[in-house]
Amino acid sequence: MKSEGTLNASGFVIRGFSEIPELQMLLFGIFLLLYIMIICGNLTIVVLIWKTIHLHTPMYFFLVNLSFIDIASISNILPKLLSILCTKIKTISFLGCITQMYVFLSLSATEFFLLAAMAYDRYVAICHPLRYVALIGLKQCARFSLVSWFWGFLTPTGHTVLVSKLYFCLNNKINHFFCDLNPLLQIACTDTSVFNILNYVAGPLAAIAPFMLTLLSYVFIISNILKIKSTKGQHKAFSTCTAHLTCVIIFYGTIICMYMRPKSTFSPKLDKYFSLLYIVLVPMLNPIIYSLKNEDIRKVLIKTK
Repeated sequence: MKSEGTLNASGFVIRGFSEIPELQMLLFGIFLLLYIMIICGNLTIVVLIWKTIHLHTPMYFFLVNLSFIDIASISNILPKLLSILCTKIKTISFLGCITQMYVFLSLSATEFFLLAAMAYDRYVAICHPLRYVALIGLKQCARFSLVSWFWGFLTPTGHTVLVSKLYFCLNNKINHFFCDLNPLLQIACTDTSVFNILNYVAGPLAAIAPFMLTLLSYVFIISNILKIKSTKGQHKAFSTCTAHLTCVIIFYGTIICMYMRPKSTFSPKLDKYFSLLYIVLVPMLNPIIYSLKNEDIRKVLIKTK
């Protein structure tokens, strides 16, 4: 198959949304506006927490990390897409493509781990409030965050190394708006079955284990809240984790739409639009959700007006 393809030294062509050429400039305007909104929204959360002393707590420390992930993930993809829409130059170097894929997978894995750490934080706060300071201090938060970032960027290294060794077909057009793993595998000329084996190893580590930890945390949280006799007490306890729970539902919901729907619904065209749910919707909604659902941040926003 090597004679029919090209080694990884050559670049790729990102097709983007070329099937609707008449809307390229409109899409440019929409994505530029969304990019600005996402950056401003997440930076606002970071600045508010940094400048407000009483928000220097473990929960908001994790939230700052989440905002940095959102800023990094959107900045990894949208600037290149905006350039393609504006200049019509759709080429990307092999190194640039592999780097974009690696950063995307790493940040996604980091968010899995970070959301699990945030769920554990809420579990300790509600189920073991007297031990909260001992179990979840700022030092512990820093450790949790470092572990999340470390494992997040370690998990996709196997995929990245294997992709860099693949031969790609002469048709080097990626039918997507960024360099994702599946579109790259679709144009590879060599056998990619090893990725199925790798997914069985990396999948449980990057997604299933954090999801189970998050789910288990909320089982204990809800069970503990139901034991509270007063409705007011239940509402007060549950209100401390509604923002995080909403973000978890949106995050995992978009992941399911992207990668866990029936194979009969997979198509390159549909995959692009499903990907927008995760790439754009999640980082745009996270700061809005925490602004609306979190009483402390709402109060700080009101004071700054």
